[in-house]
Amino acid sequence: MKEEIRKFFKGETEDGEETLVKYSRDASIFSVKPKLVLFPKDSEDVRNLVKWVGENKARYPGLSITARSAGTDMSGGAIGEWLVIDFTRHMNKLLAGPEKIEEAAGGSDQGRSRRGASSAITVQPGMFYRDFEKITLEHGLILPCFTASKSLNAMGGMFGNNAGGERTLKYGKTEDYVLEAKVVLADGNEYVIKSLSKSEYIKKAEQNNFEGKIYREIGKLIKENKEEIQKAKPAVHKNSAGYYLWNVERPNGDFDLNRLLVGSQGTLGIATEITFKLIPEHRYSKLVAIFMKDIAPLGELVDKILELEPETLESYDDKTLRLAVRFAGDFLKRKGFLGMLKLGWSFLPEFFMMLSGGFPKLVLLAEFEGKDALATDKKCRELVRKIADFKLKTHITKSETEAEKYWDVRRESFNLLRKHSRKLRTASFIDDIIVRPEFLPKFLPELEEVMSHYRLVYTLAGHAGDGNFHIIPLMDFSSPETAAIILELSDKVYSLVLKYGGSITAEHNDGLVRTPYLSEMYGEKIMSVFKRVKEIFDSGGIFNPGKKIAVPNGAGTKEYLKCHIAF
Repeated sequence: MKEEIRKFFKGETEDGEETLVKYSRDASIFSVKPKLVLFPKDSEDVRNLVKWVGENKARYPGLSITARSAGTDMSGGAIGEWLVIDFTRHMNKLLAGPEKIEEAAGGSDQGRSRRGASSAITVQPGMFYRDFEKITLEHGLILPCFTASKSLNAMGGMFGNNAGGERTLKYGKTEDYVLEAKVVLADGNEYVIKSLSKSEYIKKAEQNNFEGKIYREIGKLIKENKEEIQKAKPAVHKNSAGYYLWNVERPNGDFDLNRLLVGSQGTLGIATEITFKLIPEHRYSKLVAIFMKDIAPLGELVDKILELEPETLESYDDKTLRLAVRFAGDFLKRKGFLGMLKLGWSFLPEFFMMLSGGFPKLVLLAEFEGKDALATDKKCRELVRKIADFKLKTHITKSETEAEKYWDVRRESFNLLRKHSRKLRTASFIDDIIVRPEFLPKFLPELEEVMSHYRLVYTLAGHAGDGNFHIIPLMDFSSPETAAIILELSDKVYSLVLKYGGSITAEHNDGLVRTPYLSEMYGEKIMSVFKRVKEIFDSGGIFNPGKKIAVPNGAGTKEYLKCHIAF
């Protein structure tokens, strides 16, 4: 197989044991060893590979392609049993932009009138976000759906997973910022996918080729199941579960297949170029920390805060804060001598809280942006006045250093815990749940009750403004009980999420870990519609099988999940 591929493939093809072991893992709990890892030089390599796979599927049963960029996926979406193609070695460049575009080109509806002019930038999928952001910030622009792992992740993964993060509350997810993409579909040809007007869609659907067939049949599928599809849309601020059929037909009448391809985890086609919309980056921001000893008023409190349109509304629990104080020395080491003194002094209030037993149950971080420091400070003080009736301790940060302390706690505390735990490692399997914020006062105690039945160390942190929380326990993968606990706890936590009308994944997507639970979230009718989507795009099953839809070899089932946990 390798020699056959090398006849037409310009990039490298590697099957050494070290390479295969490396690419058997992403940031998930799974291990699936591929047969061959490929590093395409350009889109021609991708087109030729897809054509070859389609032509040779009968010779090699199970033959498939899994697209991969940085491999930071926590769901197992970037690993597969056959061919893995890594874009980061060669297809990692900026191709065009930033160029000024009209606001009418698209993007998140929220805050549109406030943002004004925007820009576009075209990149290859293997470009790292950290390199991308350096370029955009030079122009005073940013892609606001960046993830917490922005120093590690790449642009293709953001497209594939429909990434979101701290600023999603105000600005939306990746789906809101993809203007255009070049995608290699199952026939081995590359197509430009962008939003089409009604007349453009009709013309496209009349084409007598593979592209026309896709537009025609997806349009028909949506029309025939319109009511069921709209009912299936999770009633939460963000969702990464399933195929987003409810998003394809836009409110203005346009038809945008990118709204389906974004978040499909490379199961429908492979993106080779992506054009993102950017927005201006504000220079001034300030943080308000809010300390809650009782979460009963959380839903009402979040509503009050959201009225002032914060850029972010993040949170972490008392266990997270205790870890931060316990391992404060690790934070300080990264700051240099003067930074250590400043940051160490700022940790004193939390240290004394721990000694007195007065730790808050939950800490909220509301961040505001503005054109100048005075305007930003005014928003923070307005928030403190607005929530005064809740009688909560609040603190407006006085400097970037002080604000950074709270963000360090939010982003780094669990990594510190992992670093200080000898036998345990992180287990991302209930890591991305979401319910509407008004349900949090009931949901969080019930969640804690479920977790209390297991002897697990974990922290709870996330995006309180969305009701999106990340739970990543530390587990002993040398224990024979671990696999059973993962399945049992997943069942219980996801059942609780669905009880409150939430989604089993807001940002991290389905992959291997949540695909087995999609039928419980959506029901058999919608799952049959999802299966039809896969058939329309990829009837041969050549793109990333076992994610979104289960396949004959068992991928996408709970048994497959259990068998491929990396012990």
